[in-house]
Amino acid sequence: MDIRQLRYFLTIAEEGQISAAARKLRMAQPPLSQQLKQLEEELGARLVDRGPRSLQLTEAGAILRNRAEEILELTDAAAREIRDLAKGMNGTLTIGTVSSSGEALLKRGLAEFHRAYPGVSFEIREGNTFSIIEMLGKGLVEVGIVRTPFNPGNLGCKYASPEPMIAVMTAELDWSPGSPHAELKELAGKPLIIYYRFESLIRESCQAHGFEPAFFCRNDDARTTLQWANEGLGIGIVPRSAFGLGSNRNLLHKEIRCPELTTSVAAIWNKDKYLSSPAARFLELFH
Repeated sequence: MDIRQLRYFLTIAEEGQISAAARKLRMAQPPLSQQLKQLEEELGARLVDRGPRSLQLTEAGAILRNRAEEILELTDAAAREIRDLAKGMNGTLTIGTVSSSGEALLKRGLAEFHRAYPGVSFEIREGNTFSIIEMLGKGLVEVGIVRTPFNPGNLGCKYASPEPMIAVMTAELDWSPGSPHAELKELAGKPLIIYYRFESLIRESCQAHGFEPAFFCRNDDARTTLQWANEGLGIGIVPRSAFGLGSNRNLLHKEIRCPELTTSVAAIWNKDKYLSSPAARFLELFH
């Protein structure tokens, strides 16, 4: 049993068909079937049940799949470490980031990192906090830039300073023209446009101040909140640093004075996986 056979087996398990796995591996079907047969003979166990249309892993096959994933992950990590050692502070740093942290990412060490290590290029993947955490688990990114609240689990975390939420609205919906601040209770009865991630935080904060929030629109992106508020459809609630992410030419904003209603940008990484030198240096400079 070798690394190549394990890769073949995992592809078969993922695709559920020898023919589909062969296409993905860019090889002929008969040699792949032979490799599977040799693996079963070597281990003395049937690894798949062959149905008319697809393959199903046996109990032995499921065990091998789990172990093979671990073995290949360690193999890939070892190769990355050796390549990293050879490259030094060069190569590509993959970062997953939520849209509402875009400005914060640029201001919290990225420019300083680039000046110090110009040989490092970047690959940025965007998503919500939960998808960024999933990307870390799959090894698609090395570092995630997310926003609280989230469950850190076994992740390494480095938090930036908390920032307040702001209420954004057009002049027609401004209930106190000229005031740069808003008390949370002033939002009672007003149509609120929010990002799903903050729904529980906003609801609990409003309830603690004696009212139930009137959610007019819930969405998956701070930019959508800004766009809807910019059209005068309601009052958006976003982190202060997210104000410049989307359409805001018609918007005013007020900082919500509520100690509970804050959020922080956080850099996260998988403590159980190898961290490249560029990733480690980036985390050192993140603040």
